[in-house]
Amino acid sequence: MIHFSAIVIGAVLATGVGVSQAGLDDGAGYRKQIDTWRQQRVTRLTAPTGWLSLVGLDWLNDGVNRLGSATDNSIVLSKAPAHLGAITLNNGNAAITLVAGADATIDGTKKTAAALLDDSHEKPTTIAFGSVSFYLVQRGGKFGLRIKDADAETRTHFLGIDYFDVDPSWRIEARWEAYDPPREVEEPNILGQMDKVVVPGAAVFERGGKTYRVEPVIETPGDKNLFLVFADQTSGKETYGAARFVYTEPPRDGRVIIDFNKAYNPPCAFTPYATCLLPTKQNRLALRVTAGEKKYRAAAIER
Repeated sequence: MIHFSAIVIGAVLATGVGVSQAGLDDGAGYRKQIDTWRQQRVTRLTAPTGWLSLVGLDWLNDGVNRLGSATDNSIVLSKAPAHLGAITLNNGNAAITLVAGADATIDGTKKTAAALLDDSHEKPTTIAFGSVSFYLVQRGGKFGLRIKDADAETRTHFLGIDYFDVDPSWRIEARWEAYDPPREVEEPNILGQMDKVVVPGAAVFERGGKTYRVEPVIETPGDKNLFLVFADQTSGKETYGAARFVYTEPPRDGRVIIDFNKAYNPPCAFTPYATCLLPTKQNRLALRVTAGEKKYRAAAIER
């Protein structure tokens, strides 16, 4: 299942900083481009509604789910009024009703009721009050609230990201073996669910005299850049244990570029409230990928 938040992040991460051939010929120029990409990555991560602001993921039950700070609510939101309102879930359709006088907005507007669009839509319906906001997510037929707080300790006490040294040799030009037709495979997530993804082909490359093969996926129909969820022999040691993510450049002329210097930690490395994908067996490399982001030193949450 593809979710809009991942699509947006992917588009930005994949295209935020291009690498020209001139930049590759000039080692200092390439390193500067990677440094710029890293700065942009941190800016997104630390934004008021970035992944570091995530403070909760509460699953809804069919029927009425009451919200507020009082303990008699189905979902307790510590910074909300005692009774904020209720979400009704019926056959996959969700709607919210806020209590009269609730100091909250729905999509930035003062109103008391709305149908809820989940994160598979371009703009999920967002409810906000004070520094807190939340919206609906759907995972494998389950619906939940993704709750963010701009004042979250994970955001206000962010310790930064550690990296391997930039190494141009990890910008790999792999042989592209297109699948005709593309294959649909199941990719696991940390909830124990399986997401169906489209694999358009395989990227094959050599490192240290050995051949490796990975299968990036198409996140949404029409995407040109591909998305790779991978683990390697640094996972759980120098890097986050579950996986790292990287976007490729579009395949062309039987080749595809995978720049592992842009390998980054999934949201689950920073918060227990994300629902990250895990690598397929094919994308677990018997190789030390000493490039990209290292394990988050504050609290590498292993799953």
